[in-house]
Amino acid sequence: MNPSLLSGPRNVQPYQISKGEEYMSKEQLEHFRTILSSWKQDLMQEVDRTVLHMKDEAANFPDPNDRATQESEFSLELRTRDRERKLIRKIDEALKRIEDGSYGYCLETGEPIGVKRLEARPVATLSVEAQERRERREKQFGDRDDFYR
Repeated sequence: MNPSLLSGPRNVQPYQISKGEEYMSKEQLEHFRTILSSWKQDLMQEVDRTVLHMKDEAANFPDPNDRATQESEFSLELRTRDRERKLIRKIDEALKRIEDGSYGYCLETGEPIGVKRLEARPVATLSVEAQERRERREKQFGDRDDFYR
């Protein structure tokens, strides 16, 4: 289990913006497509490892404590895989936005999200300001909309 995969893709080299380069140029889009595809592949491999691990480790322990420990471990692993499954869906949505030309732009304001923010969170759909507004609203009203996460 590799919880670091949930926080972001591995081995990402920051994009070096050329002077005068247009925001979300072909090169930038290709850079983020590569990051997202690689991240998705790593997550899918983790899912496969989990399935194999759970098949190999599945045993009917006679001792209730051993059985409870195994069930607890499996439960944690399945929760992590569920979070990764949701992340894979967000990666797929980001890849679709790259294809339709809307990647890198805030879904609320239409403003550029920014290369640095996308480097940190390639599935981001909101600018920093829009995300902060959303979080304040959630805190204030207990409102939560998972569509934008």
